[in-house]
Amino acid sequence: QVQLVQSGGGLVQAGGSLSLSCTASTRAFMAWFRQAPGKEREPVAAIGWSGSLTNYARAVEGRFTITKDNAKNTVYLLMNSLKPEDTAVYYCAATPVLHGDMFAGRNYAYWGQGTQVTVSS
Repeated sequence: QVQLVQSGGGLVQAGGSLSLSCTASTRAFMAWFRQAPGKEREPVAAIGWSGSLTNYARAVEGRFTITKDNAKNTVYLLMNSLKPEDTAVYYCAATPVLHGDMFAGRNYAYWGQGTQVTVSS
């Protein structure tokens, strides 16, 4: 069992920045997903075991940065140049063992409580 605690998020104007963090109860592969109203959940960014391998959705590449502090079992998502279309509930996901695509939600067994990110135009 992996427990996740998310923090961060909030309301920001377009072009602004926000950050999210997620602390796991143990070291794990971790990722961020988001779900906007009326839309399916989609991957945002993922990071490998050591933190050296990262993957980003095309919609956020160049604007968002995922990092990991293994000493704290914490993953961060720095979101710059935010757009109204980034508005969504953001979820942290984790799995101690990754089988398959690091961007596939089905491969993560544990999920955070979700954090609202709202970007106003």
